[in-house]
Amino acid sequence: MILMNIMLDNLYAFNDFTLNMSYPKKIVGSTIENEYLSDFHNFRYKKVVVLMGANASGKTSLGRAILDIFSFIDKKEFARISERIADKTKKASFSVDFVNAGYLMRVEALIDAADPIRSEDIHVAAQKEKIRNSDNYETCAARFNKVNLTEKTDYIKELESIDAGNWMFEFTLSPERKKQYQIAKTKKYLEILKGTLKTLDPRIVDVVKVEESDDSYIIKYENKSVLLHEGELVDKNNILSSGTKEGIGIANIIASVKSGDYGFVYCDEKFTHIYSETEKAFLSVLIECLPTDGQLFFTTHNTDSLDMNLPKHTFAFLKRSMDSNNTITCIYASEYLKKNTDSLRNAVENDLFAMLPNVDKIFALGDI
Repeated sequence: MILMNIMLDNLYAFNDFTLNMSYPKKIVGSTIENEYLSDFHNFRYKKVVVLMGANASGKTSLGRAILDIFSFIDKKEFARISERIADKTKKASFSVDFVNAGYLMRVEALIDAADPIRSEDIHVAAQKEKIRNSDNYETCAARFNKVNLTEKTDYIKELESIDAGNWMFEFTLSPERKKQYQIAKTKKYLEILKGTLKTLDPRIVDVVKVEESDDSYIIKYENKSVLLHEGELVDKNNILSSGTKEGIGIANIIASVKSGDYGFVYCDEKFTHIYSETEKAFLSVLIECLPTDGQLFFTTHNTDSLDMNLPKHTFAFLKRSMDSNNTITCIYASEYLKKNTDSLRNAVENDLFAMLPNVDKIFALGDI
């Protein structure tokens, strides 16, 4: 599954928000290989999207919005969408375009202003268009019909023909983390878990699987050990550092990507407590392991990632306005930096995208 376009209005903190994942022309010598559909080489898409932005700019909320929409399409339960409406006195809407199994699919939804929201208040239109050999995203999307959503009253029937494929999301401090997806528990997983944790904490001597359990591992130190059972740490003495704990989620992501079972991955700030060079190394591995026709969203505050020699269209910046609406917008680096010699890092450090946080109130604390 590949996400091509998403529009959100009055959902989470997003109003009139759009994020697009197509790009206009092939980049010669790109460090990310095959940023196009394997069967349709004109159909270009951003295989890796690195999202940056200040605190509370919407990076995590965007991931949760995408997850809720995919879950709605899959399970056809509207509660997860209706609960995310910011102002229930106003209508809310979303639209997603995504690719799966040779089709470009579009799901649009309009939710009436109501409280409580009933099923008849949810209007959904679903379309899919077979991708042709000469198509890019824009030409294929142009064949979708314009729909009067108010006439659509049976969203379950509308969604029956839509398959969003497999995806995985990893959020920091996520209550939904456990059982969100199934990880291939193979010898490769054990080696990935061991390599990840021993990199993050050199004190770890070994990681071994508990033979009597399908999903239990022991993290061994010289004179102590910690149990990892069904994704949950049994660490009463708080032995593991914050970065090492995050490493479990990182290992899960790498194992899942390498298994090829998940075409879409959203990795949200899993490296908050991890050294910059280590984060860059893990990101490089994730990109390398992406399956054919796969896609990775990666959110970070680490400006060192700007030096990774990735295509400029890989980077997008979320910015929250300071007006009364607190509107979140997306800024694409490639729209500002056209030359190969343009420095993305210099652009960010000089605030070309006007997305750096205002720290005046912090400095004012010294005068209190």
